[in-house]
Amino acid sequence: MAPPNTRYYLGFNLVPGVGPARLARLIAHCGSVEAAWRADDLDLVMAGLDARSSAALRSARAQLDLDAELERADRAGVALLSIEDPAYPALLRAAPGAPPLIYVRGSLALADAWAVAVVGTRSPTSYGREVAHRLSHDLAQRGVTVVSGLAIGVDSVAHAAALEAGGRTVAVLGSGVDLPYPERNRAMAERIIAQGALVSDYPLGTRPVAMNFPPRNRLISGMSLGTVVVEAGERSGALITVEFALEQGRDVFAVPGHIFSRQSAGTHRLLRDGATLVTCAGDILEGLNLTDAAVQHEARAELPTDPIELAMIELLGYEPQHIDGLGRAAGMPPAQVAAALAILELKGLVRQVGPMEYVRRH
Repeated sequence: MAPPNTRYYLGFNLVPGVGPARLARLIAHCGSVEAAWRADDLDLVMAGLDARSSAALRSARAQLDLDAELERADRAGVALLSIEDPAYPALLRAAPGAPPLIYVRGSLALADAWAVAVVGTRSPTSYGREVAHRLSHDLAQRGVTVVSGLAIGVDSVAHAAALEAGGRTVAVLGSGVDLPYPERNRAMAERIIAQGALVSDYPLGTRPVAMNFPPRNRLISGMSLGTVVVEAGERSGALITVEFALEQGRDVFAVPGHIFSRQSAGTHRLLRDGATLVTCAGDILEGLNLTDAAVQHEARAELPTDPIELAMIELLGYEPQHIDGLGRAAGMPPAQVAAALAILELKGLVRQVGPMEYVRRH
């Protein structure tokens, strides 16, 4: 069952003109999303909503049956995750302007904390298709979730390769998750639901109109540690994803192509501007410090968290602490502390930053 506040986030998501920034101001003024939904005219003005947005909210409150909307999503097999929900993707939550609510068909998992976006042109060369397939296959095989947009071209190749590798993949849509687009990829969408998720911040029933696709790219980059561009022309939509990635402080990677290929003009410009050059999946894993992602996934799945590990996590922060100090604070012998830290490092929860010094991972 969705947390109680989800209903109000769903309501706001159906109000035109009230985006993440306006909703954040309204919640800050009112104190909670429920209070924001019930705000009176004075509160709406004090929170900075203009007349049109305020009118749209009043109209929505009068017409919407939030219980019916929740039931509609449930019948469609769609999970609603608000930004307050612990299951909301942590990477996306950390991104500026994160959508207050996302719709999910399939399932998001802890493993998706290790995610990389693979994007590119809708009309790749044979070289581009082969590169996209190899990179995505190898990333998925190494325990990295491949994120893309389900579009024809590089996106489709990336999803297909991740599925073929038996890995996880997430498709971010420019439509409602109940209307995956393009239609020729409907069968692939069903496979993605089984091995990952379809994600959108557009309400159910939203048609895939052209204006929806550039904004959805911020979710592709926001759900990913880094964005890899395989082939992109000078005006490719993939470059919009790069712009969002840079705004979100995420890494950008680019694959070099033939110097005479128009499909690689955009990637070559990215490389000139400082993107990391990619020739294999290892370049991406090394650049993102994900070389041990598969091992960490396995460790998290197989090694239970015991009281000693919990004690270490609670004691550690983002300032380096020596193992001796941790032992004294926890009242444990050094050998026991060292063993717990070794397991937590394998799980990807802490890291060693100096001789016998550890910090908690973000």
